[in-house]
Amino acid sequence: MDRIPLSEADGHMAELIERVENGEEIVILRDGNPAARLVPVAENAQPENVPPGKPPIRFGFAKGLIRIADDFDAPLPDDLLKSFYGLAPDEEWPDSWKGMPG
Repeated sequence: MDRIPLSEADGHMAELIERVENGEEIVILRDGNPAARLVPVAENAQPENVPPGKPPIRFGFAKGLIRIADDFDAPLPDDLLKSFYGLAPDEEWPDSWKGMPG
C-alpha cells in the first residue's frame, strides 16, 4: 500500500486511478496524516455496514409510490391527542400540562 502526499496526488490522479484499477491500494496523506484511501471497486461489492446476505438499501426505490397527505403535520384533534396521554376525550387536561406544546 503506497502512501502519497495530497500535494503529489493532486496532479497525478489519473495515474493513481490506473494503479488502483490494477489492484493497488493507495493512501492519500494530508499534513502527513491519512485522509483518504483509494481502493479498487469489487464487482458486486457489499457496503461494509450491510450484513452478509442482506441486500443494501437502495435510496429512492419507492419514489412515486408513497403519498404524504398535505395535512400530515397538522395539529391532532384534542380528543385524539388526549388518548396518547391516557386521558378520556371528555377529561380535562391536568393543570400541570396546560400551556405545553402539543
